[in-house]
Amino acid sequence: MMKNKLSFFIALSFALSACVQELTTPTPQPPNYLSTVVALTGEAAFATQRALTPDPTITPTATFTFTPAPTSSIPTETPTPEPGFTKYAELRFVSPGPMSSLISPVDLKLLLTAGKSDLVRVDLLGEDGRALYTDLIRVDHQNAGAYRTLEVTFETRAVSEKGYFRLSTKDENKNLQSLNTMPVLLYSLGTTTLTLPGNLIYERALFEGLKNKADVFGGEINIKGKYWPFNEQPVFLDLILADGKIITTRVLAFNGIEPQLFETTLPYKVSAPTSARIAIHQDNPAILAADEALKKYIYYYSIEVTLNP
Repeated sequence: MMKNKLSFFIALSFALSACVQELTTPTPQPPNYLSTVVALTGEAAFATQRALTPDPTITPTATFTFTPAPTSSIPTETPTPEPGFTKYAELRFVSPGPMSSLISPVDLKLLLTAGKSDLVRVDLLGEDGRALYTDLIRVDHQNAGAYRTLEVTFETRAVSEKGYFRLSTKDENKNLQSLNTMPVLLYSLGTTTLTLPGNLIYERALFEGLKNKADVFGGEINIKGKYWPFNEQPVFLDLILADGKIITTRVLAFNGIEPQLFETTLPYKVSAPTSARIAIHQDNPAILAADEALKKYIYYYSIEVTLNP
């Protein structure tokens, strides 16, 4: 009896072992089964992403207001001009303005309409007149002028000093045509602080009833005008021939630095029509070293005339 029970348990153990082996043996999969699963899983992921992301074809779009581009990239301001001074400077500083505090480098922005030579010289002078920066730029003139931006680098001798930006241009005969300056403060450390140019965007000289390229007759030019002095230095009025020879000079006396009227005569003697310039200019007493060509000028303005007998 005992032998029969033992045989029964052995047979049952083999049967259960076969069942377990049958349950745990993996079922063979068809070819490409793994790649199919990966593809299906990826498709499911993309489907989930699409379900969570709004359809761009039905997403409401924001309403934008169209803003036209500005007609000019030049910064503008509307200062109140001094009576009689409404002509924009031929060599015009857009930025910086007077007594701006500058740290190197600084962007110098200009609007240039003068220069028959098509060249404008740009200088930054230290308080004693030494050149801290010099450049010569070619200008293609247009009706509205040529806009230029220059990156000016400089080094000061002290922590701070007064400086001057100076613009100058010559005519086709290499005679000085126009010169303009802008006083600034130069620092070796700190932060740049800009001011607006204000009324310095206008010419400081006005010749009444005498236009550029005018014809004059009779051996004498009766000239009336208005001038806004930079300082209390003498103001000179010259009649200059195309070869650079000065044939008449007048010294104009002004009281103070407020805009003032002047009237004088410029005699001349020619036997045939002759090109010339009428130039008004003033010096900068702070400049110690004079430039051979530009002297110590703080301002120079001229017009062309034709002298007739």
